[in-house]
Amino acid sequence: MQARCSDFYFSMDLDDDLRLQNVFWEDNRSRQAYKEFGDVVTFDTTYLTNKYDMSFAPFVGLNHHGQSTLLRCGRVLNEDTETFVWLFRIWLQYMHGQAPHGIITDQDRAMQNAILIVFHNTKYRWCLWHILKKLFEKFGYHVDKSSIFSNIHSLVYDCQSAEEFENGRKVMIETFNLYDNEWLVGLYKNRGRWVPCFLKTTFWAGMSATQRSESMNAFFDSYVHLKITLTQFVKQYERALRSKVEKEFQADFKSFSQMVPCATRYEMEKQFQAVYTISKFKEVQEEFIGKVHCDLISVSEGLSGTTYEI
Repeated sequence: MQARCSDFYFSMDLDDDLRLQNVFWEDNRSRQAYKEFGDVVTFDTTYLTNKYDMSFAPFVGLNHHGQSTLLRCGRVLNEDTETFVWLFRIWLQYMHGQAPHGIITDQDRAMQNAILIVFHNTKYRWCLWHILKKLFEKFGYHVDKSSIFSNIHSLVYDCQSAEEFENGRKVMIETFNLYDNEWLVGLYKNRGRWVPCFLKTTFWAGMSATQRSESMNAFFDSYVHLKITLTQFVKQYERALRSKVEKEFQADFKSFSQMVPCATRYEMEKQFQAVYTISKFKEVQEEFIGKVHCDLISVSEGLSGTTYEI
């Protein structure tokens, strides 16, 4: 593959008996995609071991159409700190030291250690979906489980400030006598890794979970299977990548050749209509439509400024 394309990069990690342990590769298109869309990356290794028990390790980002885009990938034999440090350092080496601004993973300890060792200035958050998925496992026995679920969801999605979260959590702990719940204590100590109100000063491209990685995994299901060899996998990987590129080209063409009409008379909406892709403009347009349905009820002047009731 490198002979066919000089911009194709790969690295192989061998054990003392010269057997393959880990492999990393990327083509030129993935590298260019990383330059454009690599500011926030999700990383997950829970999918598709092959016949040699090597886990698939994709680095996934989000492109200008809101589509998942594969930035590079690897196959790893072990999921320990040493392996992830090797993988992340190879990644940095090929990207001339350009680390992502943000990375989202599950709560894997080895992965977390490697990120702290290699990506010194990268913001790191845990997958929120994986945490909330564990609620039933952790509180399914509790007589007030429904209320606890509701309280935790409210703390996560409704709190706009750290103070609001702290006060709400204190009330919940007291109400349901959860002082000795070790899982909650552990999550609280690491609240800066997963609670949205502690993370909102960092750009996350609208992502709070590794579901982009998981959707990429589901996409690969139609190309690969558990018994596939490494050689077959690389060939099928190329086919899958071509399919992804084709979908992006189609979305590009649609955005250049079509235009979604404006829903309001705001000049600002017309500016977004002119420069955004169709999928991104639709997101902005939803916000504008929401503003149209807001009514100004009252205005009052005070010492601290003007208060508007909407």
